[in-house]
Amino acid sequence: MLADPLLEASAQFPVLLLTGPRQAGKTTLLQHLCGNERRYVTLDDPTRRELANQDPALFLQRFPPPVLVDEIQYAPALLPHLKMAVDADRSPGSFWLTGSQHFLAMRDVTESLAGRVAIVNLLGFSSREADQRELDVEPFVPLVGRLAERERSPGKRGIVPVFERIWQGGYPALVAGPVHDRDLFFGSYLQTYLQRDVRDLSQVGSQEAFVRFLRAAAARTGQLLNLSDLARDVDVSVPTAKSWLSILEASFQVALIRPYHTNLTKRLVKTPKLYFLDTGLASYLTEWSSPATLGAGALAGPILETFVVAEVLKSHWHRMRRPAIFHYRDRDGREVDLVLEHDGRLHGLEVKLAASPRRSWGGTFQPLDRLGLPTGPHAVVCLCPELLPLDERTWAVPVGLI
Repeated sequence: MLADPLLEASAQFPVLLLTGPRQAGKTTLLQHLCGNERRYVTLDDPTRRELANQDPALFLQRFPPPVLVDEIQYAPALLPHLKMAVDADRSPGSFWLTGSQHFLAMRDVTESLAGRVAIVNLLGFSSREADQRELDVEPFVPLVGRLAERERSPGKRGIVPVFERIWQGGYPALVAGPVHDRDLFFGSYLQTYLQRDVRDLSQVGSQEAFVRFLRAAAARTGQLLNLSDLARDVDVSVPTAKSWLSILEASFQVALIRPYHTNLTKRLVKTPKLYFLDTGLASYLTEWSSPATLGAGALAGPILETFVVAEVLKSHWHRMRRPAIFHYRDRDGREVDLVLEHDGRLHGLEVKLAASPRRSWGGTFQPLDRLGLPTGPHAVVCLCPELLPLDERTWAVPVGLI
């Protein structure tokens, strides 16, 4: 899905930065796109990393553009020299970079290369990508035309296939690669993540405590974030929990969906909702042994919501779009799982662990009407077998259409 947009961005900017979690396929994708046309150098190599940090000018002489530099976060000293090289020659597509940290955490990138770099986020496969369905579709917004477009290439439906996909997750090695042992993959992934990303982002005093924090956070996916409660369960301070949560967010393990609010009302809850970006990892951390036990367990509803939110994000991010996505909840307990702001309208999205649509579900989105802004159409994403209208502005949408 990203191939054409990436090449278009590279044709416009001298630097292209592809960010995302480890094992999401960033390097594989860029190596496929560049073929033999550019040199590849990885900063996972300690020798090249030392050269990039100790003598960045010499590094750029040895690896002149066009070049693909992998794991750029390891060489912050290289970035000012990249800026100077770009300012001397602004040829588009000179430098392709990858990074396993969110660009907002990579301050040196945004400060050194502002206006010179196209930044793209890549997560694991979406269900559409994993099934090799039609990829040339617009990002998900519950507009009638876009829903009809997605209906032409529907995905898996029903609780069994949906929870099989949720339990497996979206990492390419599991979906399309040689790895078949899911527990072995996530055990190795977790160890690599702790040794590399956590070590580089922050000094975590106790890896055991951090793993407990990871598991406790995974158990809260799809819920309002309560840092005090999270810190108490892991037996760490609230500032430590806040710092560790920022590590998870910066390394693309979780997303915090902020609440929608306007100046028209002060009665809205301002707490973000926590979502893991890969449901396979969340299921592994919470120790569900099979898709069947996950689908029948206490986490079934929140993990389905997590899956839908991640799919919506992928549908936008993998098309190089930055969606305006929020959740809504007021102090009277009225809530909407997800709110998409698109072309001046608010589109609500609710997730239901149910297969039989009900007309009453349309009333879920009435709280948005009280904001006094244009709204609809809305979607209730559920396990129903087909796309169905619930009322004049609300659709029951099968999970496979996201």
